[in-house]
Amino acid sequence: MTSPNPAATEPVAKKRFDTEKIVLGLAAPVLAVLLSLVICSVLLAVSGKEPFKAFDVLFTYGTASDGQVGILNRATTYYLAGAAAAFGFRMNLFNIGVDGQYKLGVLFAAFVGSQVDLPAILQIPLLLLTAMAVGGLWASIAGLLKVYRGVSEVISTIMLNAIASAVVTLLLVPGIFAPEKGTTTNSIQTDPISASSHFFTLETAGGTLWGFLVIAVLVGIVFQFTLSRTRFGFDLRATGRSESAATASGVNVKRMVITSMVVSGGIAGLIGLPELMSSSYYFGQNIQPGLGFIGISVALLGRNSPIGIAFSALLFAFLDVAGTQLPLQGDYPQEIVNVMQGTIVICVVVAYELVRRYGLKRQQQKVGAELAAQAAAAAKKEVAA
Repeated sequence: MTSPNPAATEPVAKKRFDTEKIVLGLAAPVLAVLLSLVICSVLLAVSGKEPFKAFDVLFTYGTASDGQVGILNRATTYYLAGAAAAFGFRMNLFNIGVDGQYKLGVLFAAFVGSQVDLPAILQIPLLLLTAMAVGGLWASIAGLLKVYRGVSEVISTIMLNAIASAVVTLLLVPGIFAPEKGTTTNSIQTDPISASSHFFTLETAGGTLWGFLVIAVLVGIVFQFTLSRTRFGFDLRATGRSESAATASGVNVKRMVITSMVVSGGIAGLIGLPELMSSSYYFGQNIQPGLGFIGISVALLGRNSPIGIAFSALLFAFLDVAGTQLPLQGDYPQEIVNVMQGTIVICVVVAYELVRRYGLKRQQQKVGAELAAQAAAAAKKEVAA
């Protein structure tokens, strides 16, 4: 059965699958990665190291079975961090406090998991909700300050990061969240979470694959559905582009700011759970610092879209996991991985600006061509008349 009006459906299909728009969307991250590779190659060559051998070491380990499992496990954490930052970015909110929100979330989840022992079907959701509630409540402070006191969320979340670190230090002492009598080590940490709190894992040829990957995928699906299929997502995107226009169309911007910060903080609360519920099973000095800032980089590289964040998280996880082999197999400095990640972020900013200017120029050319065609058609009609 053919369409009753093919001429009308063709522009709709073209609008949905705009090839040029898709190419421009992919151009910025691809260009950023290529620029980063060039810069790191120059740095390695200047330091007397062979760049292509370093890339070969990274690629060889990254494609091995144990490397792949490690990358997926690390990418699970990075994806959640990127999604937390991206949710705020879509609202034009810079939630720099992801780091503090996830630390508090995983600390309280570890404490609850060590004190409560319900069946797994209740225990695991309890830990997830605890981490999300704590992260969301902590983030809501920045939202309330912005709405009712006009405090920039950048400033407040940076300050809240420092306060969160202090709160963790205050709570993680013997007799409060840590047991009165420590275990065999001298480090201060919570009691291990109960066995019913353990998330499922899969034993593969490359090692243990964390089942929390499923939660990360679900977060991405819900994120995309919320943005593209709900009224809340439409209001969020509209407010992120223009608060005044959103207000004029009836959107409660203050409520959107607070809600977005709470949701962003709630996702941030999940960041530490893959490690807690699948590997370490306690909260202590093993917690990885800086995950919130990595999440910002992941979100920027992924253009704040759930699919883009997935590729970005895999890239950052690949560099982290495969980079551990550089000092072992070629006497390369481990720091080159951090340099590579940093240059990617800088190159992302540069590449996005270049692509944005090119896209704007192309749009102006198209509009000019259409106007010229309309003028020519009008002149032709006048001559014919």
